[in-house]
Amino acid sequence: MNGILAYQASHLRVVRGWLISIAALIAIMVLVGGATRLTESGLSIVEWKPVTGVLPPLNQEQWTQAFDAYKTIPQYRQLNTGMDLDEFKTIFWWEWSHRLLGRVIGAAFLLPFLWLMWRGVLGADLRRRLWLIFGLGALQGAVGWWMVASGLSQRVEVSQYRLATHLVLALLIFAGIVWTVRRLSDRARSAASSRLRITSVALLVLTFVQLYLGALVAGLRAGKIYNTWPDIDGGLIPSAARLFVEAPWWRNLFDNTLTVQFEHRMVAYALLVTALLHVLDAVRSRAERSTINGALWLAAVVTLQATLGILTLLNQVPIDLALAHQAGAIAVLTLAVFQAERLARRQPEQATKKMARSASQTG
Repeated sequence: MNGILAYQASHLRVVRGWLISIAALIAIMVLVGGATRLTESGLSIVEWKPVTGVLPPLNQEQWTQAFDAYKTIPQYRQLNTGMDLDEFKTIFWWEWSHRLLGRVIGAAFLLPFLWLMWRGVLGADLRRRLWLIFGLGALQGAVGWWMVASGLSQRVEVSQYRLATHLVLALLIFAGIVWTVRRLSDRARSAASSRLRITSVALLVLTFVQLYLGALVAGLRAGKIYNTWPDIDGGLIPSAARLFVEAPWWRNLFDNTLTVQFEHRMVAYALLVTALLHVLDAVRSRAERSTINGALWLAAVVTLQATLGILTLLNQVPIDLALAHQAGAIAVLTLAVFQAERLARRQPEQATKKMARSASQTG
């Protein structure tokens, strides 16, 4: 039995380390994707070559061909006419790096996953969850090209709908991995009231809503249009006539730059207030120390993220502040997942016990 436990513990460390490295790579990729968008580099590669696209242009002729392909799309003709080859290389490298990271993440996930299954150290539930994550990752590659394709013919930028879908799917995969890592432990479920559990889930849901709205703001460049705070368009609450200028009315929620930025602000306030109330509830109900600390950390990072958002807005979205704001969003999501998982109801059989049983069968 001691040998089985040692076997299980060593493989548990391997699995956790592997998944943490994948989550870190996804976080880096999200930031590189943000830089790609901020530098207007996302449309610099106009073809999708999942295999041969690994190699960048290797000689002058190939660079010229890539540049000539870029010259055929509206973004070049309307925004970058006169760009020279060296300037094109700058935006090309951002997009190429972003795509390369996606391929690296796919290989770094699949190859160790197959090895771990071959070794027989993954329980059935964990295998199913990891296959689902891999499937979402494969879908993400297709969604990325679907996003890029939206800017190659009729537009000078990608669709904000597709950009938001691409970002939220990446962060959904990230959250799934973080949740899985947290579940790979023998920690007892934190004792907490139903209200605390509900608000922890509400915080996670609000975080994803805010991430989606933030992507819409980025896609519409709404952060560069209304650069005052706390007022927006001359008041704390814009007039209904300005918020709902398009028909049907619901299109304003996604297409109207004023409405989208106003939504983003309101959800930020809701997220901050909910996080603070969650802390107050945890303290007043005398929840476990880990629950209180988790609530405090989440509220603190949400407050920092709100501050970064205001500074980014007031300074008209400089790349350094914008990327810090995006990194803050990843930190908020991570802590929201931690807290929701900490308070979630656990099944009687822990993931580690499943691995131990699998290890005994292998041994």
